[in-house]
Amino acid sequence: MGFPGRVAYLYIMLPALQHLSKNELIKLIEQQQKHAGKIEKLERKNQDLEQENLYLRAKVARYEHMNFAQKRERFIDPNQATLPFELPEEEKQQLEAQTTEKISYERKKAKRDNHPGRHPLPEHLPVEEVHIQPEEDTTDMVCIGTEVTDELEYKPASYFIRRYIRYKYARKDKEKVVIGALPSRVIDKGIAGPGLLASILVDKYTDHLPLYRQMQRFKRENIPIAASTLEGWVRQGLNILDILYDHLLKETKAKGYLQADETTIRVQDPNKKGKCHQGYYWVYHCPLDGTVLFDYQRGRSSGAAGHVLDGFKGYLQTDGYAAYDKIGMRKEVTHLCCWAHARREFHNALTNDKERASIALGFIQSLYKVEAEARENNLTAAERKEIRLTRSLKIINALGKWLADEFKGGGILPKSPIGKAIIYTLDRWDQLSAYLKDGSLEIDNNLVENAIRPLALGRKNYLFAGSHDAARRAAAIYSLFAMCKKEGANPFEWLKYVFENIMDTKVTGLHTLYPKHYKQLQKT
Repeated sequence: MGFPGRVAYLYIMLPALQHLSKNELIKLIEQQQKHAGKIEKLERKNQDLEQENLYLRAKVARYEHMNFAQKRERFIDPNQATLPFELPEEEKQQLEAQTTEKISYERKKAKRDNHPGRHPLPEHLPVEEVHIQPEEDTTDMVCIGTEVTDELEYKPASYFIRRYIRYKYARKDKEKVVIGALPSRVIDKGIAGPGLLASILVDKYTDHLPLYRQMQRFKRENIPIAASTLEGWVRQGLNILDILYDHLLKETKAKGYLQADETTIRVQDPNKKGKCHQGYYWVYHCPLDGTVLFDYQRGRSSGAAGHVLDGFKGYLQTDGYAAYDKIGMRKEVTHLCCWAHARREFHNALTNDKERASIALGFIQSLYKVEAEARENNLTAAERKEIRLTRSLKIINALGKWLADEFKGGGILPKSPIGKAIIYTLDRWDQLSAYLKDGSLEIDNNLVENAIRPLALGRKNYLFAGSHDAARRAAAIYSLFAMCKKEGANPFEWLKYVFENIMDTKVTGLHTLYPKHYKQLQKT
C-alpha cells in the first residue's frame, strides 16, 4: 500500500482513532508501514516462486520430451498464423509463395506406386559363380538359356603372413655385398603390417570396438597377441599419424573461416583417485575445404580455445558459449552465431508458449527455406549473398522487430522458456545476422556438430581415455576420420594408403595424404 493509500485508510478510520494520542498514532502508522513492507516482500517472493515453478515445469516437460518424444527439431505447423507485420503487398505475396513451397530438408517420400524396387548389387564386388544343372537326365535336351539369382554373401576377414625374402649378392672379389631393400615399415621391427594396423584403428575409432573385444578375434583365429602388444600398436600408429595431424593443426590456424564447438571426454588421471577428469575436445571445421580438427584440452575456458584461435583472423562461427565472446570481440575477427541454436531455444519453448514459439519458428523456417533453395540450385557464393539480401534480410528485420515488441509488451517472464529464447536471440542478434555478409558463410554450426557425432558414439563404448596423452593422440585420428566421412572415403583403405606412403612423403607434400586428395586419386 503506497502513501496515498495509507492516508485514505487513516481518513476512513479517523473517527475510531480520535481518542488516541499523537505518539500512539505514530506508532500505529509505523506498524502499518512495517506490515505493508512484509506484504510487498511476500508478493515479490510469490512472483519469484511463480517464475521458478514455471521454469521447473518447463524443465520437466523438456526432459519428458527428450526421453519419450522424437529428438529432431522439425517444425511443421499447417495452422500457423501469418507473420505479425504487414509487409508491402508484393513482398507479402512473394513471402507467402515461398512458405507454401516444400522445404528441402523435409525427406521426400517416394510414392508407393512408383517404388523403384530392390537396389542392384554393387558391380565392383567379385562374383563367385555356382553352376547348377537339373537333376533330370539332359542327354537328349538342348540348353535354351539360364536363370540368374544373386545373393550377397560374406566371408570373414582373413589373416595372412607377408614374408619378405631378400636376396643377397656378393661380388666375386668379395669387396661388396648387395641386398634387396625392405619397403618402409609402419612400426620398425614390428610384425603389424599397414593393413592390420589400419583395421585395428578403424575398428576402435570408427566402429567403436574396444581393444579387449578385438582381442577375441585373434583368439578365435588362434593368433597369440598380448593385450599390451595390441595397445602398443595403437599407440605407435597414432604417433605416426601425429606427423599428419601437426601439419593439419598449422593449416587450421591459418584458415579464414572456422566453425567451432566443444565436447567432453572422460580421462583417467592419477591425481584424481576414484574418478575421471573431464577433458574437452575443441573441434574446428572449415566449410570452405572440409578440413576438421579435434584439439584436446583439459579445460573449457577461453584460454583452452587459444591453442588454435590465438592469432586467428577471419570469420569464427560458434554457439552461444561465452568463451568465444572474448575472441569474437577482437578487431580482426567477425563473430557469427548459429541459427540452429536459436531455433532450438524456441523449440524448447513450445510447451510453455506455443503461440509465440510457433511464430518465431515460422520466421526461422523461412530463413532455412532460402538456404535450401540456394543449395538445390547450386548457387555460387555471390548468388547466395544476393538471394539472402533480397529475401532473408526482410525476414530477419521483421523477426527482430517482433521479438523486441513482444518482450517490451510485458507478460513474458525472463526465466520462462519463451523469455529465455527471446533473450538468447536478441543478445546475439548482430552475430546471428552476420552470415548475410558473405555467401560463403553458413547459417548455422551444424557441420561441425555433425563431425562430433562419431565421438559421442565412441564414448558409450570405451567410456574414457586412459590418459591425457592418449586423449591428445586420439584427437589426430578423430580429425582424419571425420574428414574421411565428409569426403565419402573408405577409412580403412585411406588409412592403409597413408601407412604405406607417409614415411616416403616429404613434409611439403603431407597435405596430399588428406582424405580429400586420396579420394581424387581414386577417381583418376
